Amino acid sequence: MDLTTTILFILGLFLLIGGAELLVRGSSRLAAAVEISPLVIGLTVVAFGTSSPELAVTVQAAVAGQADIAVGNVVGSNIFNVLFILGVSALITPLVVSQQLIRLDVPLMIGASVMMIAMSLDGTLGRIEGAILFAGLVVYTVWLIRQSRREQAAVKLEYEREYGKAPEKNAKAIFLQILIAIAGLVLLVLGSRWFVEGAISIARLMGVSELIIGLTIIAAGTSLPEVATSIIASIRGERDIAVGNVVGSNIFNIFGVLGSAAILAPTGIAVSSAALSFDLPVMLAVAVACLPIFFHENRIDRWEGALFLGYFIAYTAYLFLDASGHAYLPYFSAIMLWFVMPLTVITFSVVIIRFVRKSRNLNRP
Repeated sequence: MDLTTTILFILGLFLLIGGAELLVRGSSRLAAAVEISPLVIGLTVVAFGTSSPELAVTVQAAVAGQADIAVGNVVGSNIFNVLFILGVSALITPLVVSQQLIRLDVPLMIGASVMMIAMSLDGTLGRIEGAILFAGLVVYTVWLIRQSRREQAAVKLEYEREYGKAPEKNAKAIFLQILIAIAGLVLLVLGSRWFVEGAISIARLMGVSELIIGLTIIAAGTSLPEVATSIIASIRGERDIAVGNVVGSNIFNIFGVLGSAAILAPTGIAVSSAALSFDLPVMLAVAVACLPIFFHENRIDRWEGALFLGYFIAYTAYLFLDASGHAYLPYFSAIMLWFVMPLTVITFSVVIIRFVRKSRNLNRP
């Protein structure tokens, strides 16, 4: 890796941080100006914007016939978004989870994951399947905006409590916040591109396969806008944006990114047996795991964030042990299967039982 790539790699990290700050600041104030809730802004404007690197990389890979990178990028990004981004964000500060996420958005994320797996069982995502996925994104976005407009009165009161009297609606103020958000998004995309190029150069020098590169380095790299945005949002107290960004990005990755790529790819996108047998089920399991954690007192506590982060480290370790054919892989797999997973299930079960009992006690006269 030459000096220029190294400099761009480091510079990309600084652009990510600055871009995230501008995007969160502009988006939160834009939400206030147009009286749309921060959650909807996080699920749409911020989520779709920060997912633009995934869109660019996946479509380019699909058109070029690099199916493993295209699929690996989407699947790996969704796993990374939940386990790493929510994990780190919750470690910084416990995240409050909106009821809408529990009732609609997380079940939709799970449904989208199931739909993707079902469509991939024959080994290919064709253009018709891509069009169905993309149509799902259109319906979801329209519903979100319509739902948010119905809640204008409640949102207005929320902003008056948070910021004081809502700013006057005028084209100049709205245009300024849009420009700030766009500037932040441009910096995020540029920074992530430089960062990813440097990381891929290192991985190829190490002889890592394209599927592993897609599942880890490219997936993490194209998710860097989400990382920076959610972390900055957590620090600034914009928790709806932090959580909505992750859930919205995962929905957009499947419906929008993979759907667009399947439509534009000349012969569709081939889905490898390796992805079908392991990575896609992991993506679904991670999506399902959000429900009990989000359901627990409508928040993600620090210990739950640490659990997410621990699973991300374990998943990444498994990928590299498997790719290198390491002798410790069977022992690692046995520990995960027979110790870590059962312990996690027991922990979640105890948490849910305690929460249900507590709710019943509170509802008793």
